[in-house]
Amino acid sequence: MRKMLAALVLATSPCMVGATESLNVFTWDGYVQPEDVAEVNAILKAQGYDIEVKVIDTLAEGPQQMYDTLRTGTVDIAFLTLNYINMEGIPTANLLQPIDTDSPRLPNYRHLSGSLTRIGMGMDGDDVLYIPWGGGAYGIWANMDKIDTPPARVADLLDPQWKGKLSLTLGQVQPNIALALLAAGKPPFDVNDVSGDRAALQAYSDPNGELQGMVTALYAQVGHFWDTGPEFRDDLLLVASYGPGASAHNAEGNNWQMVRFEEGSTVWLDTINFARHLNGEKLEAAEIFANHFIGKDVQERVVNGLGMVAASTLVDANPLIEANPDFYDESMFWPPYTKAANNLMELISKRALQGGS
Repeated sequence: MRKMLAALVLATSPCMVGATESLNVFTWDGYVQPEDVAEVNAILKAQGYDIEVKVIDTLAEGPQQMYDTLRTGTVDIAFLTLNYINMEGIPTANLLQPIDTDSPRLPNYRHLSGSLTRIGMGMDGDDVLYIPWGGGAYGIWANMDKIDTPPARVADLLDPQWKGKLSLTLGQVQPNIALALLAAGKPPFDVNDVSGDRAALQAYSDPNGELQGMVTALYAQVGHFWDTGPEFRDDLLLVASYGPGASAHNAEGNNWQMVRFEEGSTVWLDTINFARHLNGEKLEAAEIFANHFIGKDVQERVVNGLGMVAASTLVDANPLIEANPDFYDESMFWPPYTKAANNLMELISKRALQGGS
């Protein structure tokens, strides 16, 4: 009897039973909800996969940070912003694998907006390295419970009435530089556009130049810099946001509305990506995860819960696109920045945080 019991214990011990594998997801704040994880895990279990989705503790913040995290090899699925994939000096594309868009586990792929599925900055030759998920504008949201008239132009953010009442991102300087360029009457990505011209880039790097002065003045208006996500605090009137956060705050009875600047707002697209090391059943599980996230239920949350633009045509309404069919205008779409442009923007931002010195 003792021998039989010992054999039974040995047969069921952790070293003998296959442990459930983790499918590790690296995401922006608010994108993957606990109910999503539970639903995908239920699907995986029902289909016989001994794999569970887990969201890693580290939240996405920016291109370098996302690349560094992916490079550890512990991430299986990422939600990269499209322009991060082929950014010069940050070889994130090397860490990803092509998407099998015809996979039987991705039936919702055919419902994605065709204009978003083969954008060059997210490809490696003919290989697509991303699945469109949701996007939006890097805009300024105004607390309309406390403001009668929001600023009409980006340059109006420098008005004394907004001093200490503005909030911008600290983790990503690129959208802040884009705001400053728009305020100066220039294209939002001009630093990147001229980064191959040494003289033009040097002019932008002048510590006494127009762009440095504009960024320094803009930062002097800031009452709070945020990192992983905006805070819609009562002491702030204008908060920079990619969309997520404002809608949740409004659901609690507040009235934050995106400012419609005359110059427009820069736009972005967040995507689902598979790490290069994925294969076999874990790759299949990743496709099942992605299919859930481009399905109607999650895409409706992209619009109604996060205040973003859905990538799927399955949604009942996509207000930002419907209000502006040219929302994803190429001139306002965040580009994959060059290393020279990125370094310069970091320098300009650092000086501005120090008061322009």
